[in-house]
Amino acid sequence: MKKFSAIIFDMDGVIVDSEPRHIRAFREVFGAMGYGERHGMDFEAYLGRSDRALWLDFVAKHQPKETLEELTAWKQRRLIEILRAEQPIFPGLPDLVAKVAVGHRLAVASGSLHPVIEEVLALKNLRRFFETVVSVQDVAHGKPAPDIFLRTAELLGVSPAECCVIEDSAAGVQAGKAAGMTVIAITNSLPAARLAQADVVVGTYAEIERWLGV
Repeated sequence: MKKFSAIIFDMDGVIVDSEPRHIRAFREVFGAMGYGERHGMDFEAYLGRSDRALWLDFVAKHQPKETLEELTAWKQRRLIEILRAEQPIFPGLPDLVAKVAVGHRLAVASGSLHPVIEEVLALKNLRRFFETVVSVQDVAHGKPAPDIFLRTAELLGVSPAECCVIEDSAAGVQAGKAAGMTVIAITNSLPAARLAQADVVVGTYAEIERWLGV
C-alpha cells in the first residue's frame, strides 16, 4: 500500500451532501428572478465546477439585470441558509477524517467560495483537522484544470506525487490526475463508470479507510 504525506479532500459531494442543495439554491434564485424552469441550465454539466462557471453561461444566455457578482452572492446566501439548517455532512465522513488525520496532513481543495467552505467545516467541528483550505477563488482556473490541487500541494510543502485526492466528480478526478496525484473517487454523486479515470473508485467511506490502511 502506497503511503501518502497528504490527503486532499474535495468538499461538495465528499465532505457535505451539498450537490442537490446547490441545485435547490440555484432553482430558488432562478424562480425569484422569474425564470422558473425556463432557466435552461443543465446542472449535471457543472458538477464539480465552480458556481462562476454556471453563472457565466447563465448570464450569456439570459442577460439578466443583475451583475455576476450579485447573482453569485445571492445564490451563496441561500446555500449557506440551507446548509446551516440541514447540516448535511455525510455519515462516515467525520470518522474518516479523524482517522486519516493521524499520520497524514489534511487539506480541502474546493470549487466553492471561502465563506461556504468555512460554513461547512464549522459543522461537526471539522475545521480543526485541515491545516490548509484552498478555494477556487485562490487560483486562475477551476476544475477540471489542476490549479487548485497544485496550489494545495504548494501550500502544504509536499510534492503532488505524495498527495492523495478524494473526489466525487468527473471534473475533480480529471483535475487530480492532471496534477499528478493519486485519486480516490467516491460514488456519492455519479456512478462508477463516470469516475473510471480515478485510481480507485469506492462506494463508502469505510472502503476509503481500508484502501488507505487507516
